[in-house]
Amino acid sequence: MNDNDAQIVSKVLVIDSNKAVFTVIKLFCIENNLVGLRAHRGNVMDILKSNVDLGAILLSEHYCGNPTGGVDLARQINRVRPELPIFLRRDHTDELDDLDPKTRKLFCAAYTIGSMFRLRRYVEEYIFSFVYPNVLVRGIKELTETVLASQFANITVNCDTPYVVRDRIVCGEVFSLIPIESSWCRGYMMMQTDDPALRAPKTEDEDPNGFDKIADRLSEITNLIWGAFKHRFIAEDDNRGQFQTQVPMLIKLHEKFISFGSNDPQLCYKYTLANNNAEGKPSIHIYQRFVFNLNWSPDDFKEVTASYEELVDSGELELF
Repeated sequence: MNDNDAQIVSKVLVIDSNKAVFTVIKLFCIENNLVGLRAHRGNVMDILKSNVDLGAILLSEHYCGNPTGGVDLARQINRVRPELPIFLRRDHTDELDDLDPKTRKLFCAAYTIGSMFRLRRYVEEYIFSFVYPNVLVRGIKELTETVLASQFANITVNCDTPYVVRDRIVCGEVFSLIPIESSWCRGYMMMQTDDPALRAPKTEDEDPNGFDKIADRLSEITNLIWGAFKHRFIAEDDNRGQFQTQVPMLIKLHEKFISFGSNDPQLCYKYTLANNNAEGKPSIHIYQRFVFNLNWSPDDFKEVTASYEELVDSGELELF
């Protein structure tokens, strides 16, 4: 990764009962932009059934001292989260050739503590397989924060470090989708959030910030972000109308699952909106995903403009 590529992180679930290897795995995660999450014995499947978004799983073959413990658990994981790549830590070999074909398909690769360099290659191949220009990653964050700040009075907007995921989890009760089309990318932007109106007790006093109406505003927010994205990153002579091919999307609301028809990683942001006028009132989280499932050509990307003043002048953004 060169200086022009964005430093993006990804969360990985570490399922290992050998404490002697934790230091090595932790150091590997730090050096490779991974956020390692330890799964305690007995709650692995509960974590995987929740909305914790992940890029991969690091699983020990001899989990809990059982020679087949990791393989047995991998079968359960594959039924619940089949889109997640699983890297199997083995004691004596970093190959999968000795496993039967059906078992081999459960894993993307194998590694040992003595061959962590192989794991680094697999992380780049399966998690960080897309290169995102730094100006794009930073620009998305800036324009989204500007749009969110323009929609609510007296709020503080914070954004976590951008990250990539391989899962297909839907966060919250409300989400919006909008197509993205240009010569260098094609796919979707998805915005997700909880609906405060479903949880907050009914009162006669309206929230002056309109947080309780965020579900109603999500479509407008999505449209404004897309407008700012086009203005900054897509030239007007970019022949977007030439693209016709689409792939079907699969949505299972009861499982909080959405698939865009590809296994490509997704670029994600998490924004936290804090209400400055209501002490003790819960913050709101908005999740943003970019799914470039139809085309991704970062070599053709270029920034059109970085002027927010032009966005305001054109009427695409309105500042309080």
